[in-house]
Amino acid sequence: MSENVDFKRRSFFAVAAASVAAVQMGGLGTAFAQTATGGSGSGASKFAALKMVKAGVLNVEYAEDGPQDGPVVILLHGWPYDIYSYVDVMPILAMAGFRVIAPSFRGYGGTTFLSDKTPRNGQQAALAQDIIDLMDALKIKKAVVAGYHWGARTANIVAALWPDRVKAMVSVSGYLIGSQEANKKPLPPKAELLWWYQFYFATPRGEAGYAANRHDFAKLIWQLASPQWKFSDAEFDRSAKAFENPDHVAISIHNYRWRLSLAEGEKKFDELEAKLAKFPVIEVPSITIEGDANGAPHPEPSAYAAKFKAKYEHRNFTGGVGHNPPQEAPAEFAKAVIDVAKF
Repeated sequence: MSENVDFKRRSFFAVAAASVAAVQMGGLGTAFAQTATGGSGSGASKFAALKMVKAGVLNVEYAEDGPQDGPVVILLHGWPYDIYSYVDVMPILAMAGFRVIAPSFRGYGGTTFLSDKTPRNGQQAALAQDIIDLMDALKIKKAVVAGYHWGARTANIVAALWPDRVKAMVSVSGYLIGSQEANKKPLPPKAELLWWYQFYFATPRGEAGYAANRHDFAKLIWQLASPQWKFSDAEFDRSAKAFENPDHVAISIHNYRWRLSLAEGEKKFDELEAKLAKFPVIEVPSITIEGDANGAPHPEPSAYAAKFKAKYEHRNFTGGVGHNPPQEAPAEFAKAVIDVAKF
């Protein structure tokens, strides 16, 4: 099943639906009014406070909203973005009665490693294990997981390998689980061009360039990945602070080099990666999303629909939505989370 959603025309109705849900469930949110126009746009929205918790090999920074006894939603950001992708999504979900958590991935914001000796590993299994460790640390047995880019891949992996921990999933660009072996196959030239930054990161010059110019580099990625999104300088700068994390460059570079077999992963993740290399199906209720103006590499929905074996729906966000739907169309993204939780 597929549905087209024009967020410019329908954001009001999504907000209204979330408001009704909030009243019915008794939830409260602190910044709900800022979502009514499809995102703040000014960068003025702020999380009231950020929390920290020791989880696995990390001290994890996370934003939280909503009732402590509500059903849990975990929101996962992409690269090069941060938890502020969800600053206008979280109040809607909190008002609908959900306990909402948005963690900073390793290498972002205030998330740090507990030991200097831990490898600065960005491989896909490591990021997924971090989310399981976070759930354990917060004593969360089961959650709806939702994400885009790195966050979508991580949500896919958690849902595929730990289905007992996932109530449902929302994933931008669908099924993004990969493997080093699959990544050895070259793509057509136009497709390879879209991955220019991955090849740049494969070189010492690329690593040095990202370290020296990460602010402007990330801003360029935002512009290319969402060419119709008119984000403000303040909105970008609010997120760019997360890239000042001392491990950000190392994690980013390792993630892309690992994909191309140019960097080794950790042995402790070999078993998980072997399972992922078989491209496991996802057996939890899911909604996938694609923006009509996504300038980043992404598969066609028809290419991955068969990977979803439980109740499933695909939604096309039209009206100029790019690579970061939760920030570009927060009301409709929140509606997808609310809807999939009812599947």
